[in-house]
Amino acid sequence: MKASVKWVEDITFMGETGSGHAMIIDGPPDHGGHNRGMRPMELLLLGMAGCTAVDVIAILRKGRQEVTDCVVDIAAARADSVPKVFTRIHAHYRISGRALKEGQVRRAVELSAEKYCSASIMLGKTAEISHDFEIIKTG
Repeated sequence: MKASVKWVEDITFMGETGSGHAMIIDGPPDHGGHNRGMRPMELLLLGMAGCTAVDVIAILRKGRQEVTDCVVDIAAARADSVPKVFTRIHAHYRISGRALKEGQVRRAVELSAEKYCSASIMLGKTAEISHDFEIIKTG
């Protein structure tokens, strides 16, 4: 896996992944940025949310659960001093579907957190990670 960032101006960068996807990374004006893109630490949280969501959907589909939607909301706290690592991260899963079994949803979330989600496991080296979920019935 590869990625690179190219400086644009001030603290604005263009990031590109080895798979050919690009995005702007920037900071707030009070740090010399122009607020044109996501902050690097926001990208880490987004990566964790995406990683665990992929796991949960895959596990539920494998278990023949009829999932119609999955939203993972992430909230984090950071250390007050440099390096301002994440100290706490909470993931709240909102899983929608028809006749979803609570036990299977719980197992999918736990398997992702404890075994499959590389991002969660890596961030868990510095942060206390917690999670919960809700099931939203459709149809």
